Amino acid sequence: MTAVPRAALEHAHASASHASAYPASASPASRPPASGDPTWSAQHYDLELHCDVAVNRLEGVARIVGRAAGDLDALELDLVGLAATAVTIDGAPAAWTQHPERLELRPAAPIPAGASFAIEVAYGGSPAPRATPWGEVGWRHRGEGAIAAADAGAAPTWYPCNDRLSDRATLRIRITAEQRCRAIATGALVEETTDAGRTARTFVTRAPTAPARTSLHLGRYLRGAATRAAVPLVAYVPSALGPRALGDLAVVPRMLACFVERFGRYPFDDYTIVVAPDALERPRESLAGAVLRADRVDGSPAAERPLAHLLAHQWFGAGVGGADLQHRWLDDGLARYAEWLWSEAAGDASTDALAHEHHELLADSPQDFALTDPPPELLVDDRIGHRGALLVHALRVALGDLPFFALLQAWAAQHAHGPVTTDDFRRLAGAHARAGTSLDALLDAWLLDPALPPLPSRARRGRGERARLRGR
Repeated sequence: MTAVPRAALEHAHASASHASAYPASASPASRPPASGDPTWSAQHYDLELHCDVAVNRLEGVARIVGRAAGDLDALELDLVGLAATAVTIDGAPAAWTQHPERLELRPAAPIPAGASFAIEVAYGGSPAPRATPWGEVGWRHRGEGAIAAADAGAAPTWYPCNDRLSDRATLRIRITAEQRCRAIATGALVEETTDAGRTARTFVTRAPTAPARTSLHLGRYLRGAATRAAVPLVAYVPSALGPRALGDLAVVPRMLACFVERFGRYPFDDYTIVVAPDALERPRESLAGAVLRADRVDGSPAAERPLAHLLAHQWFGAGVGGADLQHRWLDDGLARYAEWLWSEAAGDASTDALAHEHHELLADSPQDFALTDPPPELLVDDRIGHRGALLVHALRVALGDLPFFALLQAWAAQHAHGPVTTDDFRRLAGAHARAGTSLDALLDAWLLDPALPPLPSRARRGRGERARLRGR
């Protein structure tokens, strides 16, 4: 990681020291980043970014509208590997202290509880990834391009933010870079201008999202679009892959129709897929978007699994999402189950067959944590998604298909664009159970006990119900 100069990290504009709300530092790869400040919430981010991709230099101004949860005489922003050069709050110069992973700000006057306020931070440097227990995340510079894929802890490597999954805000991102480098960011592209060999592109979101669901890509990409689809679909692939890669994504409109039938209305205005020119550790979802590894776009049936998973995350994750990483199973379990639903709808393996296959695999794996309490180093462990999907399947068997899909649609609609917890899901699932029955024992076994419960099998459905629930 490119280090911020020591003088910048230790620079303080006031002699008084603010007591940090975070624990003492430890190895950056030993636990999750100590991210976010619960004393305030972000309402909107306006980012003005200038990037020289060739030399990996980023200069930015972040304008943030926030709201105080209580009386504030100090607040914090997450920022990693980049140095602040000026800070104002409500137009007045603010004192600040920069630490390796955050900015501590002190307004000229206390901010009362419930009040809105405006932060402006000018900053810059050579962005780089940061280490987490689940691998390096954030900005990666690759020759003629750069990628900052959405992930927990990634956003502070390219802009200052309140990096909490439960803190959702709208965004405007305007990025100026070399004309040869196409910029792709979270949101809809609303403006594009070119001057003196540099192109500025502006992206806007209407729905609020957490910083962990934001992304930025810079490089040589081909663009393809499906404008006749029910939801506008846009795909960007590296120029070297050519139109073939765009053809490999042609299945997405059918997936979208399948999931709309099962989960309800698609929660955003469009959907954008970026195929990364270099291999990421894993695919990533963002608000109304996703990034795939180039080696996963090969036209094979196996390539459909990550496509289905990432698309389902628009309902479960980017749409309604876990309030923190301990509720990650809600996002990954439902998205994993969506893979099985697509397999069944496409005429391949049934959800029941896939559930039993994965149950056998999990039975042969360590059963050393509860689904709602995974250790930090396992927060992206595949067992979370697989066990979560098995819980969803067991719930489907207990409820029956019609109440089960009514539950999924209610979950996506009632909590749209909001953070949720396991207790929220339990309450809604209980409301869809048959009168006089309780789901507590089933949910406790899957959520709270590390031991793997037995998996029930689905009864064969009637012809009419199959016809309603099957489609491509």
